[in-house]
Order: sequence, then C-alpha cells, then structure tokens
Amino acid sequence: MQSPVSGKELLFTLVLKVGFSASLAALLVRFARFRRVLFIEKRDWNQKILLLLFLTPPLALAVVLRLVGKGSLSGGYEFFDLTLAGSFLMGLVGGRTVGLLGASVLGLPALGHHEWLAIPVAALVGLIGGMIRQGMPNSEDIWHFGPFLFLNIPQSIWKLLRRGQVNWAMLPLGACIVLELGRYALARAVPAKWLYTLPYPSWPWLLLIVLATVMSVAMPIKIWNNTRIEMNLERNEQLLLTARMDALSRQINPHFLFNTLNTVSSLVRYDPDMARIVILKLSNILRRLLRTHETFVPLRDELDFIDDYLDIEVARFGRDKLQFFNQADERTLDAFVPSMLLQPIIENAIRHGLAPKLEGGEIHLCTKMTDGRLTIDINDNGMGISTERLAEIYHEGIGISNVRERLRLLYGDQFRMEIKSQEGQGTQIRIEIPELAESAAALT
Repeated sequence: MQSPVSGKELLFTLVLKVGFSASLAALLVRFARFRRVLFIEKRDWNQKILLLLFLTPPLALAVVLRLVGKGSLSGGYEFFDLTLAGSFLMGLVGGRTVGLLGASVLGLPALGHHEWLAIPVAALVGLIGGMIRQGMPNSEDIWHFGPFLFLNIPQSIWKLLRRGQVNWAMLPLGACIVLELGRYALARAVPAKWLYTLPYPSWPWLLLIVLATVMSVAMPIKIWNNTRIEMNLERNEQLLLTARMDALSRQINPHFLFNTLNTVSSLVRYDPDMARIVILKLSNILRRLLRTHETFVPLRDELDFIDDYLDIEVARFGRDKLQFFNQADERTLDAFVPSMLLQPIIENAIRHGLAPKLEGGEIHLCTKMTDGRLTIDINDNGMGISTERLAEIYHEGIGISNVRERLRLLYGDQFRMEIKSQEGQGTQIRIEIPELAESAAALT
C-alpha cells in the first residue's frame, strides 16, 4: 500500500473512478456488435472471445495508465485502475470463462511491476463473478443490480423473513463488498508492492472505497440494462405492430367484412338499431387497430375492445352459438396490461375452438389481483388442442407465440403463461403478470 493521503484527494480519485467506469460502459454500448454479444444468455466460444476483445483491452490499458502515473495520488492516474471492479464485472456479465481469462489479462501489466498477487486475485474475482452469474436461478436478476441497490437491503431482508422471497441481486452486491474488503485485508498481510490498493487516511474512508467499487460495477450494469430495456421495447413494438397488422388483416379481409356486412344487411330489415350498433362496433375495432403508439393500456380498455369484437361475432353466429362471460374483478380494471394482450387469444378461441362446433360454445374470462400480481384466465369449451399441437403452439403461428414473446420482453421472468387443453373438452389459458408499478420499475 502507498502512504496515506488526504480525504480530499481520495474523494476526488473515487469520483473519477466511478465516472470513468460509467463512461467506458456508455462508450462500449454504442457498438452494435457489443450489444448483440452482451445480451446473449448462452454464448459459444466465438461470442465469448468477442466479448473479451471488447472488455479486456480498455480495462488493461487503464491498469497501464495507473502504472505510468505511479507516484503521489494527486499526480497519478489511480482512478483508471478498475482491476477488481472490471474483473468482477466481466465474470458477472460474461460467465466463468470470460471472467477468469479476462481478469488474468488485467493482471499482466501489474505483474511487470512486481505486483505478484495481481493475476491470482483478479482471476479469483473474475471466477467468483462468473460463478455468481451461473449460480443465480435466473440470469435476469443480474440486471437488477443497480447503483442504489443497497438502499433496498432492509426491504429485501423483510421480504426474505416474511415471505421467503430472495432478492438475488443482493448476491453480487454482497460479493462485491466482501471481495474488496478481502483484497485490503490480503494487502495488509503481504509485502506492500505485491498487491495494489488505494491508500486511505482512516478506516471510515475504506467504506467509501468499497462503495466506489460497488458503484464501478453497478453503473455499467445500469447503463447496459437501460439499453437492453430499450432494445426489448423496440422489439416489443415490432411484435405489437405485427399483432396489430395480423388482427387488422383478419378484420378487414373480405371474408370477415362480407360476413359482417351481410349480418348488417340482414339486421337492417328487422333490427335497424342493432345494425347501427354493429357498424359502430366495426368502426371502433378498426380505429383501435390503427392506433400503434400504445404499449400499455388499462385492462378496462382492453376489455372494451374485446366486447366490440365479440358483439360482432355474436351478431354473426347468434347468441345461442357464442356466449361470453366477463367475470373481471372490478379492482383489476384500472391495472395496466400490454396492448393487444387478449384479442389474439379470444380470436383463436373463436376461430379454432368454437367455430368448428355446430352447437357453438362459451368463453369465460376471469381476472383477479393477488399479492401485487394480476391473473387473467380465459377458458373455452371448444374443440381443444391436441397434445402434439400444444407442444408447438408457443413457437408457431402469430397469435399465442406473439403474446408470449411480448410478455417475455416486457416482464422478463416475472410473468407466467400456461395453456392446458384436451381435445373435445376445451382450452384454459392463464396469464400472470406483475402490476405495472413493479414492471415499470424494472424498465427504468
């Protein structure tokens, strides 16, 4: 360790260190290839090497700059050195292989200055970061590691004790703190030049150093997560547009329009008021489908859209052949849900479940709110889905697969979508999503 320095000099260095970490993260994420390889969950060797080529050179160069400016704290470039934070970060986002190899490269420049423990410590930190990534139940939890996560420690403890809910983002936070304190403890136990650490005037300043290390890891993750969310939202908008265009093409295709107009023509003779209502419902549907700027809408609006669509179908098929039972809990109507969430599911139930049955059938929709989660059940007594088809339904077609992919992009691992069906018995679909307040927090 170097000789003690003033608190002012140390504070200035720590601020620059966190700023450099954030700036480097913001610079790297501007590269499209880096974004693509960073957000891949399972990487092959080519992708791991590409990630190493993006992360390792700037972090190793920063170590070199620290060594070039070696001397007094105020005159050196100590703030460039992100050996521990960079090693842990590479393991956390890249896995054990990227963390171990990348961190070992970071220690090479220091080895030339007789810092003999630089490579072993950095490699161990990178490996631990990778083990944490692969040990988490869901890799999405890594992206919840933010600069001010430590403020949620009391709430996380309360949820753990009361509900048994584990906030896995606390694991990298705790590991980062322990690793930094462990590095300082090791530096005190070995000769001064063997392991580099920032000097500090008194022990309270060590806590500030630990905080700066946590920030140097959390800031890049926060920046990259914001970009990841923006990419997911863009992808969601594309899928939403696809869903709208698919629904629009189905609603304005000649078959649907001719049937609807024939229904109106028949109603004009014996029920003019109903004919006007059907025309109004049709205009409402087309107007809603042409609105492309909404990502979330209140459940109330989504149900109104479904009502318009079903009123036309009931007019076409007859009330005896198609019955819809809306059992939505009043408390859920103001909850926000992804736009066009229900329409593809309801349409599939009619087209593939009820329409082929001569006697028609029923659709039941039920919603409830439990422990901050909205549950939507859509059940029909139609033709059902075969076991073979049920295994493919998540990946083929536009309706169900589109809905599931948009839910995944918007909620990550916080949603659940289950489909149960038996041929001749009907189909049950359950969707569970968090309230928008929680999902919006994850998106910001």
